[in-house]
Amino acid sequence: MKIGKFLLAAALMVSGLSVSAQETERVEFNHHWFIQLQGGANYTLGEADFDKLISPAAQVAVGYQFTPVWALRLGANGWESKGGFKDNETYKWKYITPALDVKFNLINAIWGYNPKRVFGMNIIAGIGANIGWDNDDNATPYGTTYIYPGTTHEMSEYWDGTKVRPVGRAGLDFDFRCSKRVSINVEAMSNFLSDAYNSKAKHSDTNLDWYFTGLLGLKINLGKVENVIPVAVPVVVEEPAPAPQPVETPKPQPVVVKKAPEIRSEIFYSIRETVIPESQQGELNRLIAFLKQNPETKVAVTGYADAGTGNPRINMKYSQERAENVCKALVDAGINADRITVDAKGDTVQPFSENDKNRVTISIAK
Repeated sequence: MKIGKFLLAAALMVSGLSVSAQETERVEFNHHWFIQLQGGANYTLGEADFDKLISPAAQVAVGYQFTPVWALRLGANGWESKGGFKDNETYKWKYITPALDVKFNLINAIWGYNPKRVFGMNIIAGIGANIGWDNDDNATPYGTTYIYPGTTHEMSEYWDGTKVRPVGRAGLDFDFRCSKRVSINVEAMSNFLSDAYNSKAKHSDTNLDWYFTGLLGLKINLGKVENVIPVAVPVVVEEPAPAPQPVETPKPQPVVVKKAPEIRSEIFYSIRETVIPESQQGELNRLIAFLKQNPETKVAVTGYADAGTGNPRINMKYSQERAENVCKALVDAGINADRITVDAKGDTVQPFSENDKNRVTISIAK
């Protein structure tokens, strides 16, 4: 309905009708909390066949999304890990890993925030503590000491009780948006820690044990996740038909007064650009030549920024710098500063229907 009104307004403007303003909305990001509930599988790196070392895993986490790009998450994942030998003799134990993770939204970092975007991808890095227990199942046919075939390395370091080991983490997760608050979340994480984690070690400080988790679940956003900002758009108002004019006797023709000269100059910029581009120098020179040829004219320089990127604060800064740079170029070219007025609209006014064209400085001299 809103798109239809806008198109109708544009058509009537072309026909010469006047417009007034009506308020509509623009959605921006708001920092907020979120929770994640996930389940899946855990694979502990070892000598047994791949399928013999897979066990269940689950994760619960709560986080805070500070910006569209950065978030911090505190959670706990765990359930069960498995170890084994080349003859597929396996054993298992329980674990839980509370961890603090940093999440970096790669999609928003590259393409900007879009509240309607369906797909998101985060790079995750974090640290935590692996708490392992219930390792009594590690009663292999080899006892508590096993010499790996063909080597002199003692591979078995059976531990019992409860062990706490520092762990590092890195991985990716993918969000598939279902609504403003709910996303389906897929996560893949690698975890690395002490070489004795799976009860086997090569007695080398450079060796680490690894386990990998694949999780599927829900991400649920809490609180206010968006800010709705009013934006003015045109609405059509028909001008009344002119009243009939009485027939008058011919009058002497008035003296024709020559219309004062006038020019409109538009200088366009790339995203985040405020310095006058080399490609726009010809347009600037055209404006300078006009002002020199018509010394009685004055010029109003107004800077703008597009509403499709950035935020109101940074867009106002960009538009101000664009207008001031044009003013400086005119003064440097010999135009008296008393003839120039400077204004900045940020993204509150969009002179063009095409978003990228609104990164512009418009100068009107008359």
